Amino acid sequence: MATTSALPTQVELLQRWGGKDIADLPKPAAVIDRAIVRRHCERMKNTIRSLGVEFRAHVKTHKTLEIAKMQLDIEDQSPKFIASTLLEIETLVRLLAGLKQAGRSPNILYGIPLVPSHITRLAELAAEIGEGSISVMIDHPDQVQYLQEFSAKTNFPVCVFVKVDTGYHRAGLPPISLNKNGLLEKLAEAEEAGHARLLGLYSHSSLSYGAKNAEEAMNYLIGEIQGCKVALNRWLPLLPKDRELIISVGATPQAISSHNLVQGSSSSEAEELRSLLRQPAAERSEAQVKIELHAGNYPVLDMQQVSTHARNGAGDLEEEIALSVIAEVCSVYNDGEREKPEALVAAGTLALGREPCASYPGWGVLSNWRQTGDAKSGASRLMVERISQEHSIITWNKVAQTSIPLRVGQAVKIYPNHSCVTGAFYGFYFVIDSSTNDPCRVVDIWVRGRGGEVTDPLTMTRFQ
Repeated sequence: MATTSALPTQVELLQRWGGKDIADLPKPAAVIDRAIVRRHCERMKNTIRSLGVEFRAHVKTHKTLEIAKMQLDIEDQSPKFIASTLLEIETLVRLLAGLKQAGRSPNILYGIPLVPSHITRLAELAAEIGEGSISVMIDHPDQVQYLQEFSAKTNFPVCVFVKVDTGYHRAGLPPISLNKNGLLEKLAEAEEAGHARLLGLYSHSSLSYGAKNAEEAMNYLIGEIQGCKVALNRWLPLLPKDRELIISVGATPQAISSHNLVQGSSSSEAEELRSLLRQPAAERSEAQVKIELHAGNYPVLDMQQVSTHARNGAGDLEEEIALSVIAEVCSVYNDGEREKPEALVAAGTLALGREPCASYPGWGVLSNWRQTGDAKSGASRLMVERISQEHSIITWNKVAQTSIPLRVGQAVKIYPNHSCVTGAFYGFYFVIDSSTNDPCRVVDIWVRGRGGEVTDPLTMTRFQ
């Protein structure tokens, strides 16, 4: 008779794999460098403090409790998060409830326009955490009616952002059309009835992934803020006057570009951005406005992110990208059997993702970790040139040079193009720490949320 058993707990996983060299892990394996994550999170917190703006940390990239805690600023009495799935919110419930019990005012935004069938679960989670803990996003008047269901179950209003489309065209309304079919009037009625409380306007634009330097990344952030200001100024008579309204903008390249402001950049883009952050409502003195930046990929990064060069003075791949995939070489073709030297590794689309990167034509770049010859020198990089479901082909990223300096059975470290997608294949991360004397040893295991809308009880046992 078939039997079922619970998935191993986090403790059991660490007992099995703690202290192992990453070359000895079951492959493919997702590895996170804790030191890099910590460094990125601290830099972001320091920048936000220096600029005097708010920050909302997205958790969809890593989906872990541990990195969410690292994104927290201990000085922030109103810590803010964003999630893309109910599962991500459920993963953070204990953290959010603990912050609430400690006298802080946490808030997590369900970061897509409201899914009606999810309102009941959102209300249950909000009731567990406390009033003001969950926000929703709306961009259609038909979504407003479901806010009443939330307040009926919680006995307090749900916090609301109106989604503004500043050019990305994934979700939201154009600034001049924010009151589509009376959306803002309906929202005001819901607020008067005690069902909702408007926090402000929200924009997310991944157009910045096409940036090639810090100035371009800052320009994308400027454009988002200006787009939200157009919406605010156009519809201010229909918005609440008794509070500061939030303009929440960003993605990782935009948020990272803000580091340049505290690094002393004097470019015209930096000066314009500084002015916008200081006085976001300069044209309308009666408006109370504050800027909130948001980002999620920044603790981990990937090839897409580093290719934007959003922060002047950033390091190389080994210093900037925290997530890598350890894969095993299963064949090498160096003896003229192909037009150019190649190698085959046992990690493909599922293990790496299949997301393009603007800066090069491949699907992942090999780290120089334990490499020799040209690969070690950095004169040229090995990359994933072709990819199948479970395998991929490694070649030089420039004109074919010497033989591929890999051997059958060798472990390689691959930096993915898009870490949000890559992580989805894995149930947990093996954690290393490059700031220690043994940077290739597993020091922890971080379980990540997997799936979408409903928590799997077996997965949650790992957090207990």
